[in-house]
Amino acid sequence: MSIMVEVYGDYAAFNRPELKVERMTYDVITPSAARGILDAILWHPGMRWVVDKIYVLSPIQYSNIRRNEVKSKISARNVRTVMNGKKNDLYIDAQADIQQRAALVLKNVHYVLEAHFDMTDKASPTDNPAKFQEMMKRRLEKGQCYHQPYFGCREFPAKFRKWEFETVNTAYPNTTKELGLMLYDMDYGKGEITPMYFNAVLKNGVLDLTNCEVYR
Repeated sequence: MSIMVEVYGDYAAFNRPELKVERMTYDVITPSAARGILDAILWHPGMRWVVDKIYVLSPIQYSNIRRNEVKSKISARNVRTVMNGKKNDLYIDAQADIQQRAALVLKNVHYVLEAHFDMTDKASPTDNPAKFQEMMKRRLEKGQCYHQPYFGCREFPAKFRKWEFETVNTAYPNTTKELGLMLYDMDYGKGEITPMYFNAVLKNGVLDLTNCEVYR
């Protein structure tokens, strides 16, 4: 059984993983980012969200910004040294490591996420689809979440609510837009993390994921 969730916000950044230095967003929210928003609202080990369709309600708009970031991370070697009882630095000096990076981000984003969930092998005997469906419904009605959903980066919070209408009027009716290869999700199996991609096509303002071919 599908559920429809409306999400919107001022800015979003769904960064392309192939670009390491400058940040450049995809044209629309990625399936993995959409699933992350649903997990932020309702997560349970006995279920897993599957995003079926993404409806684009606002025209795709871009903005260039510059952000302060740190260029280093805490060394794992230093952590092991401290764990072994020796002294070492376990902090990052933000003033010394700060640097500015340009980013191409989206602005005024507005989507409807259509999704369903699958039961997992970690579900308990008392878990069932009706239970999770009712839990999600209550959370959407009350605006509850486990943590604040966001659009790609934590500084871009996502507002959410239940979609109350039978139809969805998109920003691109009677239009087909080829978006190229897009990140679908990350495969955490076999001891390594492998990105998965798919050929994204926005047809009538809808990114249909139900029968998309995934490449590893």
